[in-house]
Amino acid sequence: MKKFSVKIRLTVWLTLLTVLLAAVLFAFMLIVSSTVYSHSAMSQLSQTVKNNVTQISMEQDQLRFGDEFHFYQNGVSTLIYSRNEALLAGQIPVSFTAEEAFQNGLTRTVSSGDQSWLVLDLWLPMGWENGVWVRGLMEAPDHRLIARNLLPVFLIALPVFALLAALGSYRIVKRAFVPLDTISTTAAAINEARDLSRRIVLPPGRDEFSRLADTFNQLFERLERSFEAEKQFTADASHELRTPVSVIKGACEYAQKYDETLEERQETLSMIYRQAVRMSDLISQLLSITRLDQGTELTSPETVNLGELLRFLCEQQHYDQRRLTLEVPETLTVWADPALLTRLAQNLIDNAFKYGRPDGHVWVSACRSETEVLLQVRDNGIGIAPDQQKKIWQRFYQVDPSRSRENGAGLGLSMVEQIARVHGGYMTLDSVPDRGSTFTLHLPVQNMV
Repeated sequence: MKKFSVKIRLTVWLTLLTVLLAAVLFAFMLIVSSTVYSHSAMSQLSQTVKNNVTQISMEQDQLRFGDEFHFYQNGVSTLIYSRNEALLAGQIPVSFTAEEAFQNGLTRTVSSGDQSWLVLDLWLPMGWENGVWVRGLMEAPDHRLIARNLLPVFLIALPVFALLAALGSYRIVKRAFVPLDTISTTAAAINEARDLSRRIVLPPGRDEFSRLADTFNQLFERLERSFEAEKQFTADASHELRTPVSVIKGACEYAQKYDETLEERQETLSMIYRQAVRMSDLISQLLSITRLDQGTELTSPETVNLGELLRFLCEQQHYDQRRLTLEVPETLTVWADPALLTRLAQNLIDNAFKYGRPDGHVWVSACRSETEVLLQVRDNGIGIAPDQQKKIWQRFYQVDPSRSRENGAGLGLSMVEQIARVHGGYMTLDSVPDRGSTFTLHLPVQNMV
């Protein structure tokens, strides 16, 4: 059985179950038929005897029988006995040889040889002391005969029934497995074509196969995001690491080729160290963005006092307090990951100082409205041209590369946007060239506490 397909095995099991149910139904019909036949025979015996009793009378010490009286009718033999149980009228069936005592009004089964009889006795009083016994005899239904009559019909009908059950079961199973075949075919096509963008399409429904298809589609979507993130990480790393690796390689080749003084060697080592730090920071940022893209970044949301977080951040980073204005309430709490929220705020403030004027100013503020909490970082720096405002959220994009090549790789705003998305919020930008920019974090109401 294990070598056969699931469809064949299900068909066989359904057919066997159907045949078993047919056998149980046959046994039930046999029992019901026997019971109904017995009750019908008893009812017929009782009705015949009672009808005959109404036709018996006594006139001048003589028994009289009416026109409707029958000693044998519908398989029932009626016998008349005296009070002393002497046969007065009627003929005892030849095969009834049992000695059965009279019992008034009780229908019972009596065995006589190999045959069973139904017996019913009724006492018919006539006067104060006299009367007669009226006994009805009827052959009891032979249940074995009923079984012998039904069994050939069952044995002839069973193969036909089993064949129809097998065909019907296979058709039902085949139709039921159509969605599974679709899932298997689509999965195989995705595997062969290596196209994770394809999805399993099934008719709308909430059955098991529809839920399985939804699960597979979610799995494919997650795999697609993972592969895209891996491709993006590989492309980003190979693109951005090329320059620091080239610098390190060139410095090492120069140090090996020429005899350097101690000062030159220290400068070379410092250059290599700076490039290594830059590479380490770049890889760390790329990994963080990739995890945010994939939704695998471990977050630990908690109640965060946004005002306290911003004040602590500004103190720790040693920003020029003469150029920084912090406008936050004492208690403005949100439900967020404090580490990610700190990174978002630091990236925005760092960018504001980096792209601001040498003597410019940076404003950091936070407030709450009815539907959201807002964190704003504003500067009066160079601003961003309208045609570049959508591009700044892209990885490695820099409005002025000459001002950030040594201290950044253009990943800060991309990470900011991802962190906002992780918290269910979004970023907006309001910028005017040569007048400054305002970056705003919008957190939805469910992130408030």
